Amino acid sequence: MNLLEAIAAALGVVNVTLVVRRSLWNYPFGLAMVALYFFVFFEAKLYSDALLQIFFFVVQLYGWWAWARADRAEDAHVAVERMDVRQRLAWAAGIAALALAWGIAMARLTDAAAPHVDGGVAIASVAAQLLQSKRRVECWWLWIAVDLVAIPLYLSRGLTVTAALYLLFLLLALLGLREWQKKVPV
Repeated sequence: MNLLEAIAAALGVVNVTLVVRRSLWNYPFGLAMVALYFFVFFEAKLYSDALLQIFFFVVQLYGWWAWARADRAEDAHVAVERMDVRQRLAWAAGIAALALAWGIAMARLTDAAAPHVDGGVAIASVAAQLLQSKRRVECWWLWIAVDLVAIPLYLSRGLTVTAALYLLFLLLALLGLREWQKKVPV
């Protein structure tokens, strides 16, 4: 086990646990986690995931700013919303097209270990993070899909601690989905 990977994973547990609770304090832990994971993924030749961490860093800053200004729910936590069917279909089509294009580019331009799978995980993660920053319940469905694909990918690259983290993320995403669905205004 790589110490850097273990520290990043521990920060990730705290980060996602706080996201599930709709706590603004998830962001400092998320920023530290993604900064460390950039190096973990780059070393494993998962370049899409490494680049994703740069995106996550920027979006974590945006999310922190947006959540700090968001309406508060009845329990003083950040309020959440759902997308309509048309929005869901548009996001799904965009994710599919971008994942395909990114995977092709990574396969042609790099020595990435799993360019299509890694690229799909990266693109879906971008979408999930954007939806999370916008406080949309559907972010959790995307996180669930990402986790289900990422776990075997990380195991294939010897990132056992990260695969275990994503198993925990999967469980937290299921909990997050349940909790956020309860909090959506009717």
